Amino acid sequence: MPRAKKSQPIGKRLMKLRKEKKLTLKHLANETGLAPAFISNVEKGEVIPPVAVILQLSRALDIDSGALLSEEKRQADKQSEADYDKRTATYTYETLTPAAKHKHLKAFRIFIDPKSEHKSVSYQHLGEEFQYVLKGEVEVMVGENKNILKPGQSIHFNSAIPHKLRNISSQKAELVVVLYTP
Repeated sequence: MPRAKKSQPIGKRLMKLRKEKKLTLKHLANETGLAPAFISNVEKGEVIPPVAVILQLSRALDIDSGALLSEEKRQADKQSEADYDKRTATYTYETLTPAAKHKHLKAFRIFIDPKSEHKSVSYQHLGEEFQYVLKGEVEVMVGENKNILKPGQSIHFNSAIPHKLRNISSQKAELVVVLYTP
């Protein structure tokens, strides 16, 4: 009888794929625009990457990002919400388009803990991004431009411009984020 395959966190799976493809951290950094040290921290599980970073890494490794995110959701379903939130720091997400394998348009539901922000530098990736706030109040920095969004409000921007997202409310923020990547 075959043994069930034990799942691995995103970082470990990315490291395994990178090594199987005989790519160095520096090569992957050049393919994504991310710092080699940041990619290393993701691989070690020290940083939980945001959706945009997972898309960049997936494209560079020629893997399906939806499969990675689906596995994260499957693992979250097995753990208590508190354990999952702790594991992903202040930022959690699930794919809304799991069948969008190798598609240019992907949608996600994003959750950000109260009074928090992503724990890394600004993000940027080719394409466009649309964010729609369902709950909470968020600050979206697009370049030097600050945007405050409340429930029912949205923003659409060129995602090649560095951008950063943070929850400025006292409740957990929930957003729908749609990414178009060429």
